[in-house]
Amino acid sequence: MRLIVAAMALLATPVAAQRFTPMTAAPYDGTSGHEPGERRLFSVKLPEGNYRVTVTLGDPKRASVTTIKAESRRLMLDAVAVPRGGSVTRSFVVNVRTPALAPPPLNAPGGTAVRLKDREQGSFTWDDRLTLEILGKTAAVRSMEIAPVEVPTLYLLGDSTVTDQRFEPAASWGQMLTAFVGPDIAVANHAESGETLKSFVTELRLDKALSRVKPGDWAMIQFGHNDQKAQWPQTHAPAATTYRDWLRTFVAEFRRRGATPILVTSPERRNWTGDRIKPTLSDYAEAVRAVAASEKVPLIDLNAASIAFYEALGPARAPLAFNDGGKDATHHDNYGAWVLARAVAEGVRTSGLPLAAMLAPRLPPFDPAHPPAPETFRIAPSVAFSDQRPAGN
Repeated sequence: MRLIVAAMALLATPVAAQRFTPMTAAPYDGTSGHEPGERRLFSVKLPEGNYRVTVTLGDPKRASVTTIKAESRRLMLDAVAVPRGGSVTRSFVVNVRTPALAPPPLNAPGGTAVRLKDREQGSFTWDDRLTLEILGKTAAVRSMEIAPVEVPTLYLLGDSTVTDQRFEPAASWGQMLTAFVGPDIAVANHAESGETLKSFVTELRLDKALSRVKPGDWAMIQFGHNDQKAQWPQTHAPAATTYRDWLRTFVAEFRRRGATPILVTSPERRNWTGDRIKPTLSDYAEAVRAVAASEKVPLIDLNAASIAFYEALGPARAPLAFNDGGKDATHHDNYGAWVLARAVAEGVRTSGLPLAAMLAPRLPPFDPAHPPAPETFRIAPSVAFSDQRPAGN
């Protein structure tokens, strides 16, 4: 099927701001086994970097509601409503990257590209284009301007619970966090399903992030789900020993480059003892807390927030926050990922860090123990759909 239905020519380097023609959502005419409603994909070829996208939304003939996702389903604008004849201008920053790495010096170890998995081939996350998905039955974009921008970047490093999941119905908090940051920061989600601290190094994913990071940037680091797997002997890292050492290594590498690391504890799996969550990651969460304390690293305790979230829903309703109709007890759907991302944003908001100023304006307090009702929650679904669960389950 044809994925790019509105493609623009390569912008010359250096890249200048470019303005594009209006668009409204058009029916998807491919076959994906999933009915997404109406949408349009827009893509433009660009060099690696951060780009400010400024869109003017609205339709002179009817009221409109527009959702925009970037790259692999990063939520940028969620259901922006504009009355008939009105217009609203919004902006956000999209990070674009490829797998390429600068060749190492002669005889030095390393490589020239991130070692992508087969399932990553063809992903919008790793190509040389900025891709937007315009969603909504009445979506309307009057104009769009894309320009390179120098802003701080928040790097995300982690596993399947963090990554930009390519396919509905799975989703992760990293691809929802973009909805809760302001227009003057980029989110670069380098997380990938099945990753551990060790594999992130051997696959050159850490090298890729470090090759782009600059002073003043931030890095959220969340591993544990796969590091704990003793049946994965090459990447297993016991919580009391090597896991902590690897965390310190990641922290040191970002600090060496002038960036600020933030440690994030892993969200729990949905296993119950009565009406309470049965912890499966508590030793890893405690290890993260210990390293954060000893290294004086900011901490976001998503493990505790996730437990409060699941227990607030209870055993009967908590599956509504999870992938595969709740059959998957590890990975989330759009609702669950949104709530966890909102909990991460709340951790930033209350942290006292300068990063808090980069959040979306007027972001109210949030308590994961009082989440929005899953029965009434909705984010416009993307076209890409798969019935395969994310790796690392």
